[in-house]
Amino acid sequence: MVICIRSLFGFLLVTAALPGAEPVDLARLLQGVEERYNSVRTLELTFEQTYIAPNRARRVEAGSLRLRKPGRMRWEYTKPDGKLFVSDGSTYWYYSVLARRAEKMKLKEAEDLQAPLAFLIGRLDFERDFGKFLVQPAGGLVTITGEPKNPQKSPFAQVAFTVGPDSRISTLTIKSQDGATMIFQFSSEIRNPALNDAIFTFVAPPGVEVVAGGER
Repeated sequence: MVICIRSLFGFLLVTAALPGAEPVDLARLLQGVEERYNSVRTLELTFEQTYIAPNRARRVEAGSLRLRKPGRMRWEYTKPDGKLFVSDGSTYWYYSVLARRAEKMKLKEAEDLQAPLAFLIGRLDFERDFGKFLVQPAGGLVTITGEPKNPQKSPFAQVAFTVGPDSRISTLTIKSQDGATMIFQFSSEIRNPALNDAIFTFVAPPGVEVVAGGER
């Protein structure tokens, strides 16, 4: 999907720069991010994921992500080892080796889980999803914080992208409506690697309990 930002300036845009920082061309910045991630067919990178929630211990996980458009993803965790999310473009699976349990749902039913990460499968539409932006340059990087256009219908309250001069997203921070925060730090990005379609197909191992989404 080609992202269009022709009416970007129809948004209510709020920008802020640190004292002495160069002004940021927001439209050009967003377009650069869109072009980078919409131009790839496959993507491979490593991630560290930090989960912070009220009255809960901070949780840090890590692993690798492989992607083939449209809609195919494989989140393979090494911390904790054995945790896996797989999408073949229509079906979305969550599998835990330790729990010996696999949860299956239609991809469209998992939209709330994926909405803030839609840029990874080329579906982020800044114009559709966001109504306000805050821009903060620092040390050669720029953090773009977006608030949803329709907060009542959005699973997240705020999403912040930290990008470099090459438009690569190095950090993604998602604040949900329930007060939880998820921080993804991405590294070792490889554009258009050769990926076998078989890695995006999940077959439950023998003896693993398979449940429909929402039956945890």
